[in-house]
Order: sequence, then structure tokens, then C-alpha cells
Amino acid sequence: MTPHARVRAGMRRRHNWVQLLKFCAVGGSGYAVNLAVFALSVGPGGAHHLIAATIAFVVAVTNNFWWNRSWTFGARSGHAGFQGARFLAVSVGAFLFGAAVLELLVTGADVPEVGAQALSIIAATPLNFVGNKMWSFGH
Repeated sequence: MTPHARVRAGMRRRHNWVQLLKFCAVGGSGYAVNLAVFALSVGPGGAHHLIAATIAFVVAVTNNFWWNRSWTFGARSGHAGFQGARFLAVSVGAFLFGAAVLELLVTGADVPEVGAQALSIIAATPLNFVGNKMWSFGH
């Protein structure tokens, strides 16, 4: 089955929408953690926005892995090391996409840094969900 057909078929299953809502709830907590760490890093910390985004990512990704593994995808029976490596790979890919969006918003559109970070995380969320559902915690 092609990836496009697989995604289309998956959109018809209620279970996938429940997982998406759980993923967004976990992501909401990670989003708050990320923005708080980012704001502290660029504000009082004086870090460059891309360095601050990296620091915030590292803190938030740990929280998100645990919650997504145990609650969103119920993948506790899988090997945590393999899942963690895949989760990190997907998260880094989504982070790099988000960092590019952040850079474009800050330097190209003159959006304030914290607002740009908020938008970049939202833009990267669909990539993160699909990658984690289909690869990191997939059966």
C-alpha cells in the first residue's frame, strides 16, 4: 500500500483521531515547557533564538517521549531504546523543519522570537505525529 493510500485509510479510523488528540495533549504540555525554556533562554539567558530553540527542544522532547510512549501510543511492550532512537530521529527531523520556519519568521518576517517559536512548533506538529505514529511507535 502506498503511503498516500495508507494515510487516507488511516484518516477513516476513529482510533487514529483519538491518538491524535492524545498526541496534541502531550504536545500541549511539551509546547508549554518548550516555550517557557525558550523564553528564559532568549530573555534573561540572552541566547540566540536558534540556540534557545535547541535547548528548549532537548528539555521538551524528553517529556514528550515518556508521555507518548506510555499514554498516546500505549507502546510500553516495545523496546524503549529502539522506540527512543526512532522518536528522537522523528523529533529531530520535525525540529529542523521548525527551526527553518523559526529562522524565516524571525529574520524574514520580523516576527518576535517567542511568537515565531510558537508558530514553528505548530507547523512541525503534523510531521511529528505522522512520523511517530507510523515509525517510532508503529506496530
